[in-house]
Amino acid sequence: MARKPASAAAGTKAAALPNVSRDDLLKYYRDMLLIRRFEEKAGQLYGMGLIGGFCHLYIGQEAVVVGLEAAAEPGDKRITSYRDHGHMLACGMDPRGVMAELTGRIGGYSKGKGGSMHMFSKERHFYGGHGIVGAQVPLGAGLAFADRYLGNGRVTFTYFGDGAANQGQVYETYNMAELWDLPVVFVIENNQYAMGTSVKRSTKSVTLYGRGLAYGIPGEQVDGMDVLAVKAAGERAVAHCRAGKGPYILEVMTYRYRGHSMSDPAKYRTREEVEKMRSERDAIDHVRDLLLTGGHASEEDLKAIDREIKDIVNDAAEFARQSPEPPLEELWTDVYA
Repeated sequence: MARKPASAAAGTKAAALPNVSRDDLLKYYRDMLLIRRFEEKAGQLYGMGLIGGFCHLYIGQEAVVVGLEAAAEPGDKRITSYRDHGHMLACGMDPRGVMAELTGRIGGYSKGKGGSMHMFSKERHFYGGHGIVGAQVPLGAGLAFADRYLGNGRVTFTYFGDGAANQGQVYETYNMAELWDLPVVFVIENNQYAMGTSVKRSTKSVTLYGRGLAYGIPGEQVDGMDVLAVKAAGERAVAHCRAGKGPYILEVMTYRYRGHSMSDPAKYRTREEVEKMRSERDAIDHVRDLLLTGGHASEEDLKAIDREIKDIVNDAAEFARQSPEPPLEELWTDVYA
């Protein structure tokens, strides 16, 4: 199976609007806006020195994880790389706990000891945030192996980027996943740039999902700036996995508006390129237009949602500021030896 629209960077036209309810559209709009506003606030806190280390923002890519979470079922798992705040929020983790962890406070999901790259939630089946490029891919297959062994019908979403797609461990994992019919959806978040290198300069492969065909893994390329297209592709992928047919690859064509991390000035692309994507292909604006033109919401309705989201994000930031740093004895907890 191979479905291949043009690259999101090339200005793909949105797919025909499927049968989607007003409530669903409002939920996708709200969820994407929460990620956008949260990441903007995280960027501000980083600039104030309240977030240490690295900080990789998800601004521009919100439709990917919101669309796929819409295709997930309770009990499904997710694992990803260091650009992970959006995944946490989309699967229902508390913005307070996420922000507190980013700022290294005891109220964070890892008690302030992990930061964004080592944040977990057993309740939400979120298995990290991983800092080593591509390391989460075999771990994701391991999660799927456990589900296949248990026969519980669950699926694991294993996210990685176009840069990680060139790592050897990804292809070792493909081989094992297909050999053992593991229920894992490999999600390649192709945001056009691996750190600072354009994907056009790093590979001659026409597609990245197509590399899975050598292992017998089907897949498709999808417009990652259209949350409804992502959801539809996600539903095809999870249906394949739940039917016991093994893994599936989704190459989701998206775009990050900020640099690789907060320390990246992103001089490897033009301001015009970024602005063109923001003005013509923004995923949140797309759903906003669907709500307004379809008569599902008014301008005032959407402004009210924005105010609500800003209140949630400001509350999370204040909670993080008020939460104390972990005490020294926390150095000895949550360790094996």
